[in-house]
Amino acid sequence: MAHNSQQPQFQTLNKGYNSVFKLGSLSVGLVVPIESYPTQNSPSMRHHLERVKLAEKLGFSAVWLRDVPFNVPSFGDAGQLFDPFTYLGFLAAQTSEIALGVASIVLPLRHPAHVAKSAASVDVLSQGRLLLGVASGDRPQEYPAMQLQYENRGERFAQSVDYIRQMQTSNPVFKSDYGQFNGEIDMLPKATSGKIPLLITGQSQQSDEWIAQHADGRMLYPHKVELQRQLIGTWQQQLAALGRGPQPVMQPLYFDLAGDNEAPSPSPLHLGFRASTEYLVNYLMQLEQAGVNHVALNLRFNQADITDTLHLLAENVLPHFRNNHYE
Repeated sequence: MAHNSQQPQFQTLNKGYNSVFKLGSLSVGLVVPIESYPTQNSPSMRHHLERVKLAEKLGFSAVWLRDVPFNVPSFGDAGQLFDPFTYLGFLAAQTSEIALGVASIVLPLRHPAHVAKSAASVDVLSQGRLLLGVASGDRPQEYPAMQLQYENRGERFAQSVDYIRQMQTSNPVFKSDYGQFNGEIDMLPKATSGKIPLLITGQSQQSDEWIAQHADGRMLYPHKVELQRQLIGTWQQQLAALGRGPQPVMQPLYFDLAGDNEAPSPSPLHLGFRASTEYLVNYLMQLEQAGVNHVALNLRFNQADITDTLHLLAENVLPHFRNNHYE
């Protein structure tokens, strides 16, 4: 969908943010590892790098990895296994254009100084391709392992966001439960645009007004299209009430590519569906019209060959959505 240059636009941040998020249009990314492991708790991580490189070559706008500090078997998914910032640095050195997102760093389980330093480092090393999703965490079992309380994670999340923002200024002066600064020391490097793009996942134990004040975008869970439209409309109204411009919205989507001889109607998956590329295009167009700016496809349950699936998505889906060109 083309957008009118006279309309309000999203704020200008780093290279990744500016390329992935366009007001009035939708881009398509992928959740890593780009691998099918429908019945396993953890992926093999075989071919993970070559598939990220292929995703970049084919024109997907971003890859997204997750922060899963501990393998909690009852949760059913150990994520992409590697430390997220180590992995982001590795991918930054192996790619050149595709945005590198994390969905999402569990802030209450980390000291914000480490998050701020790591995030700025990845952003600089990738020449501005970092998109930093942040969340309060949803696995209660992880908190005792770090001698932390699950119940007050929302308060620590809010303080972490403030701390990270403060580290983007020069010689900050502030005090919080995480530390105090009197202007005598600083943290380097600084983000390429002077600000790390922070995308807040769900509610993260915060009020709508707080999120509207602090986020550079939102990660919503998949919902029916009409509900997603309502949620996004309310979000943009809250931003406008605070005098802020519009901010982007993204969501994940589990997708399993159906064969040519299957029925055209989709089969439901957890947070997604099995369907043809034609159905996927129509669905993504509905999301685009509802105000979603980016969808991260997760192929964990995909039954077709992954490489073939990526080529088919690039051929049949990406051209309908700004062709996911890099800028």
